[in-house]
Amino acid sequence: MYVKQLDHLNLTVANLEETIRFYNVVFGFEVVEEGAREEGPWAIIRSGDALLCIFESNRLPPARFRQDGQEQHVIYHFGFRLTDREGWLNKVEEHQLELLHGGEQVYPHSSSWYVLDPTGYTIELVLWKEDEISFADVA
Repeated sequence: MYVKQLDHLNLTVANLEETIRFYNVVFGFEVVEEGAREEGPWAIIRSGDALLCIFESNRLPPARFRQDGQEQHVIYHFGFRLTDREGWLNKVEEHQLELLHGGEQVYPHSSSWYVLDPTGYTIELVLWKEDEISFADVA
């Protein structure tokens, strides 16, 4: 058995509606399912094959924290694959997105940009050269 691709990420967010709006206008995500539990509202949003499950919580911990003396793991960032450089750069300008790490990061086989969503999650936008995932040969 193997994993073919990431199915979804489940994110706890500070404001569900603000998060839905952000992912819609910047990345084209649409709500495909939503509801509420006793703990708060939730939604599943989709863009192509990419899914995000989002849950609003007023008890959102800071990005890094310690609880009961144990270090907790968090998502430092997640990545979306881009296919349209110009379209992405237009979104950056249109929504005045702050690019982290000084802007475009050029790697041997790809370029990346990093932005924050309204809750503070870092999103990496990856544009592969020739729109093909490839890595240097490992000796």
